[in-house]
Amino acid sequence: MKLGFIVNPIAGMGGRVGLKGTDGPEILERAKKLGAAPESPKKAKKALEVLLPLIDKLEIYTYPGDMGEKEAREVGFKPGIIGEIKNGLSPKYTEEAARQMVEKGVDIILFAGGDGTARNIFNAIGASVPVIGIPAGVKIHSGVYANYPRAAGEIALNYLQDEDRKTMEAEVMDIDEEAFRRGQVTARLYGYLKVPFEEELVQNTKSGGVGSEEAALEGIANTIIRDMEEDLYYIIGSGTSIRPIMDKLNLPNSLLGIDIVKNKELVASDVNESQILDIMGDREAKLIVTVIGGQGYIFGRGNQQLSSEVIKRVGKDNIRVVASKNKLLSLDGRPLLVDTGDEEVNRMLGGYIRVLTGYDMEILEHVKGL
Repeated sequence: MKLGFIVNPIAGMGGRVGLKGTDGPEILERAKKLGAAPESPKKAKKALEVLLPLIDKLEIYTYPGDMGEKEAREVGFKPGIIGEIKNGLSPKYTEEAARQMVEKGVDIILFAGGDGTARNIFNAIGASVPVIGIPAGVKIHSGVYANYPRAAGEIALNYLQDEDRKTMEAEVMDIDEEAFRRGQVTARLYGYLKVPFEEELVQNTKSGGVGSEEAALEGIANTIIRDMEEDLYYIIGSGTSIRPIMDKLNLPNSLLGIDIVKNKELVASDVNESQILDIMGDREAKLIVTVIGGQGYIFGRGNQQLSSEVIKRVGKDNIRVVASKNKLLSLDGRPLLVDTGDEEVNRMLGGYIRVLTGYDMEILEHVKGL
């Protein structure tokens, strides 16, 4: 088992002295003059202590000195040291540390910091390796952090020992510190990192100008576009949950109609059933639909162009349902519904279906045919 361990030693220093963060050398100097002391090292140690049961089995890779080596040794580990620090601390060392840890083949990266640290790690490695953050910064708007330091250690410990390593997407968000100091909280979504699936121990993303709904729909769109195959027709259903897909493709969208895309180019707009069938012919196609909020219908309400014949031609395995968690929660546990007018097709669609709820994040939902 291999763990990457990164500590941002200046994270959180501006909090107690009222500076709302430590982004930038000038703010850091102000924090020091006001008597700020490092907060993240002791929080990092609390998380790392939870991993002591694995001390004889776990290889830890970290950066020199205050970026992880000191804390790891004080807890009792003998870490492998990678990289070197020259000319003072800067975000580039966090990014370089993350990249080198991925090259070392770590199973997970445990890091202490705030939203800026999460951004640095995202910039360096994207979602290539799962991470979990030890909350140590002033700004903790991102969803990659555990609820408290020891929880971060527990999450890492569970993940390393679990044979079925499940992960979920988590938003990387950050705010403009200067605006924050003026009382304005505007969070921006920068991307997604993978974190172990531990919903009770991982904090929710805070809102701040970018709602969780918008972040979820952006993640859905990015996943759909990434997975698009060449020379394959994509029948794009109606609804606001699907609109971001067309927006990101820079294609016009029939919000209340059905569009067809191939090779990320618009083939036909606002098509009816016969046009869909003519364009498809006997070729394979994929169908993307969403859920009607509050009702749960995926077929038979507002998208009758997607008839039973179209659905049979496409096939259940080529149907992808997308919806945010908020939309699914609005159903209060009720199943998804299909009302195609064809009992055979309704039965075919019944049972369970995967619903894409964010970037690379799916859940199973029960489907009932009427």
